[in-house]
Amino acid sequence: MTRVDGRLKVTGSARYSAEMPVANVAHAVMITSTIARGKVARMDTAAAEQARGVIAVLTPANAPKLPHGPKPAVAPPAGRVLTLLQDDAVHYNGQPIGLVVADTLEHAQAAAGMVRTTYVAQKPELDMATAPPAPTTGSGKPPAKEPVATTRGDVAEGLEQADATVKQTYTTPYETHNPMEPHATIAVWEGDKLTVYDASQGIFSAQKNLAGTFGIPAENVRVISWFIGGGFGSKGSTWSHVMLAAMAARQIGRPVKLEITRRQMFGPVGGRPRTVQEITLGALRDGTLTAIRHVSTSQTSELEEWMEPSAVVTRMLYASPNAETDHKLVRLNIGTPTFMRAPGEASGTFAIESAMDELAYALHIDPIALRLKNYAEKDPESGKPFSSKSLRECYGRGAEKFGWAKRTPEPRSMRDGNWLIGWGMATAAYPTRRSPASAVARILPDGRAWVRCGSQDLGTGTYTVMTQIASDALGIPPEHVRFELGDTDMPESPVSGGSQTAASVGSAVNAAALAVKNKVALLAIADAQSPLHGAREEDVRAANGTLSLASDPSKGETYRAVIARHGGQPVEAEASVKPGVEAEELSMHAFGAVFAEVRVDKDLGEMRVPRVVGVYGVGKVLNAKMARSQFMGGIVYGIGMAMMEETQIDPHLGRYMNADLAEYHVPVNADIQSIDVSVVEENDLRVNPIGVKGIGEIGTTGIAAALANAVYHATGKRVRDLPLTLDKVL
Repeated sequence: MTRVDGRLKVTGSARYSAEMPVANVAHAVMITSTIARGKVARMDTAAAEQARGVIAVLTPANAPKLPHGPKPAVAPPAGRVLTLLQDDAVHYNGQPIGLVVADTLEHAQAAAGMVRTTYVAQKPELDMATAPPAPTTGSGKPPAKEPVATTRGDVAEGLEQADATVKQTYTTPYETHNPMEPHATIAVWEGDKLTVYDASQGIFSAQKNLAGTFGIPAENVRVISWFIGGGFGSKGSTWSHVMLAAMAARQIGRPVKLEITRRQMFGPVGGRPRTVQEITLGALRDGTLTAIRHVSTSQTSELEEWMEPSAVVTRMLYASPNAETDHKLVRLNIGTPTFMRAPGEASGTFAIESAMDELAYALHIDPIALRLKNYAEKDPESGKPFSSKSLRECYGRGAEKFGWAKRTPEPRSMRDGNWLIGWGMATAAYPTRRSPASAVARILPDGRAWVRCGSQDLGTGTYTVMTQIASDALGIPPEHVRFELGDTDMPESPVSGGSQTAASVGSAVNAAALAVKNKVALLAIADAQSPLHGAREEDVRAANGTLSLASDPSKGETYRAVIARHGGQPVEAEASVKPGVEAEELSMHAFGAVFAEVRVDKDLGEMRVPRVVGVYGVGKVLNAKMARSQFMGGIVYGIGMAMMEETQIDPHLGRYMNADLAEYHVPVNADIQSIDVSVVEENDLRVNPIGVKGIGEIGTTGIAAALANAVYHATGKRVRDLPLTLDKVL
């Protein structure tokens, strides 16, 4: 099925947050710090206040005081520690320290440039190697009640038993989200009620955070987000600019729009933190793992504890009797990190899957064979059975599609003229989660359906798959189903993150649609005029807008006819669903196998990726067209992580040095050639009522390792420090 919102998007009719038609809107521009640590001594705003069109200039000296002051209104990680002009402290370069509001964007920008700030600067902490370690309480990441550290068996003893060991350090860089749409907010006050149009992956968490920040009831806050131009995790939290827009709107008594610039995407709205991961593997000569140790250190800010859970994936990936994982933190003067597509798993699979490749070479075992030798039939950490696991089939099908059998294992053994050819592979994995969600479904008198849930569509296709789910459950053609989302006035759903939207919202939509179908069916069953009179509820089926008997399809009538005889008013049902005991009884994950080819110029080190093959086991696929797009997008994201992306910070000033799309490199069309994705069929109704495993993030996992492994195969040089730039292979 083609996207139901596709026409709106290609014709420019889809309204994004900054495009909402709000009358009398003023424009705000953030002033950001130019030091990384210290205090604001003085802000000279005289020229800015007198500039053309300026309505207000807010600084720590005159900003309205908030009920919680500089403390978060909602505890992290649901809330963030924000900088809302409540004190003069500076924690990182680029931190919001002021706000100019004017009648036009251009006037606000010009006035912001007139503000002169004097600081009391302190030496910032910017180097992970020299910064003191931070205490790790586990209150930030990992998510889902994952412990910070785990131990099973005796790793020291396992390493003593090993015939071969690998002990290496792998690093991933600080990365910054760069969705096509930067963050944007419009805030409108009407008395003590606040409406916010926000580019948000979590409108209900935004509602709670706004209410807490301004000390008003949550029901007084309405957050709307109809379309999002990409998020990848950056829009999963409510950042300072959202609150500042609302603060300014309240202060000046008119709506305020705040669009952050591309440069302001670096720092104030998070990013994937740098990680330093120490991996130790021990194995017998036949490849049997005797020990695994994975210790990950990541950077966080002065403001908040935020942990990248890179070692979590290692806990369940391979069967080893002895394993240890741990997470450590270092505080730096940077903006607080946040979720970034497959947070933890993307960086963690680079380390563990690179180490597995190194072990395969040390033992002279094929990389796939080594993984199959240590294949976990049940979760080795928890001992729980997997709800389903098709990874063995993914390895087999992926190897066949890629032509893995033709690979010669020796590095630098495959060439095409001046190009060195490398083939690498890795395992992909991501947990399957869902959260409580609600939806409402209504059958209208004309037989059409209207379904609503306050979810978000990041561009992944939520509008479309929810239309499909409702259509299937109601037995009404999809063109007669209207699905709406993106408004806190609708039933509540979780943040669109953690690859959980399809499972969470889809289960709620399915339940609401079945409930309203059954309501109409019961009306017909109790109606002596209906062909369904006296039927058993479980015998009633719905298809093409008609209710009929499964035992006798000739007996039936349309929704429209039933409703017409019973008052002609819409019939409505709301449903709320939540996870059951499955998370306690089962280990639930999506798995995949990725294969990559690289070509490396033997003289120049120039690298190209001519093809990637990915095969995944992800439960029920709701829409094959959009699933393919999601996998491809994830793979492209992984190619960017592996070969290009790196946020560079001045080591003295803490300034983000490549804070634009000219210098922060991401893949473009010319960088991407053949991507072949397919799925192994899985029927797993134990994960959730509709059997869905989210796919928004698994495509990013494993790719960086597969490419690094391919580069080693091509060149004989093992790159353990992403990104894979040409200087590292020369």
